[in-house]
Amino acid sequence: MASILPLSHLPFLNPIYRISLANPIRRPDLTFPLASMSAGNISAGESEAPCISSDAPDSTAAINSESPAADVLVQYVVLRRDLIDSWPLGSVVTQGCHASVAAIWLNKDDIHTQSYCSPSNLESMHKVTLEVKGETQIKNLSEKLTGNGISHKLWIEQPENIPTCLATKPYPKSIVSSFFKKLKLCK
Repeated sequence: MASILPLSHLPFLNPIYRISLANPIRRPDLTFPLASMSAGNISAGESEAPCISSDAPDSTAAINSESPAADVLVQYVVLRRDLIDSWPLGSVVTQGCHASVAAIWLNKDDIHTQSYCSPSNLESMHKVTLEVKGETQIKNLSEKLTGNGISHKLWIEQPENIPTCLATKPYPKSIVSSFFKKLKLCK
């Protein structure tokens, strides 16, 4: 008989769900894919606490072998260098804040966003702020992200209709870092 490991220490898990490691989850505290799991892996109405079944091969190793920083949740914010050089710094920072909050709000039901914004993670959020040269580059980046299914918000300042920056929803770094590796850190 397989042993069961309780997940009651994970506050964001709803106790009516039960997960199985038939599809291993490397970081259950960060990547519990509630919205994307198939109906076969989740059953609503369970009366017992959430658990991970250890009958899956190496289920404990899959959880414990992962270092905490290996797949940290991160939100990318990309600003335009031409605006940084020509607008007041506070105005550009405000644009980034708008995009960041909008990306989180638009994805508030996403499990990664919920984990990123959970009370236990509020003191350890990770953001990476990068820059592109100008409007063409930010639009191209937005199209590339959209084409690859990466949720983000391209902030368009109104009433001027100027695309000023973009921000992704929180993702595990391993999923999105490749889209941003050619960009410079914003300084």
